[in-house]
Amino acid sequence: MKLIRGIDNIRPEHADSVLTIGNFDGVHRGHQQVIGQLIAEAKRLGKKTTVMLFEPQPMEFFAAELAPERISSFRDKYQQLAALGVDQLLAVRFCQRFAALSAEQFIEYLLVQQLAVCHLVIGDDFRFGWQRSGDFAMLQAAGQTHGFSVQNTESFCARGERISSTRIRQALNQGNFACVNDWLGRRYQISGKVAHGQKLGRQLGFPTANLHLPRGSSPLRGVYAVMVRMVNGQALQWPAIANLGKRPTANGHELLFEVHILDQQLSLYGQRLVVEPLMKLRDEVKFDSLDALKQQVHADIRRARIWFDNQDYLTGTVDR
Repeated sequence: MKLIRGIDNIRPEHADSVLTIGNFDGVHRGHQQVIGQLIAEAKRLGKKTTVMLFEPQPMEFFAAELAPERISSFRDKYQQLAALGVDQLLAVRFCQRFAALSAEQFIEYLLVQQLAVCHLVIGDDFRFGWQRSGDFAMLQAAGQTHGFSVQNTESFCARGERISSTRIRQALNQGNFACVNDWLGRRYQISGKVAHGQKLGRQLGFPTANLHLPRGSSPLRGVYAVMVRMVNGQALQWPAIANLGKRPTANGHELLFEVHILDQQLSLYGQRLVVEPLMKLRDEVKFDSLDALKQQVHADIRRARIWFDNQDYLTGTVDR
């Protein structure tokens, strides 16, 4: 899949495609249905497919403190969309200049002049342009003027309920991974590169791998039983516990993702890990002392071991 980094990098060979637009956070089964519509129409017309998304996402630009936590990083979105068979991913930098485009400019400059869209697959609640003045009806009218067709996306429902990124975030927050995995159509995973931390876990006797979170946010909070593997071709996975929080006992302020792999001594700095949360053990709590925290981590590990002993997850090779 070709990655087009920004409007200024659109080239003539990128034009004349079937396009869809959205955040695609999580690339859940609803998104997958949209991509299926996109690919089917592209095959009918003999065109390539393009997905347009925004970095940062519009809410992150306008109201960062109110923006929803990300389900997936940009890297994970890219990989999921590529696996679905999308030909091109246009990552538009959402900045003041882009936000200031009128709805008419969005259509005429971006969709018509730059992308020469032949068909658009879009939700009927899609809004665009300065102060969200553009809507689905405006796109339909523009399509009649400029020669592209507009197709409404269909909501995807599971057991009578519409799947959305908002519902998945809520389920993640609650630790309901059965629903999350069902709605995603795959196991929920977080990937990140291991970075140096403050070594507090090592001081307590529980060395941790500290992972960078995309935009420093996550819908997860608390302590979890997880499975971990490296993204380097090794088909190995290990049981672990992970804390995703601000470490209130140590007066922390930034959201950190710390993973303690059970019964392993590994050099992981600079490695990219994939972490699969499986069960929420507890919420994050501020303890009266580091000794009290240490005792609780021992209890978390014991509970995680009991849980793993009753599951079918392997601690050796993993099918990917």
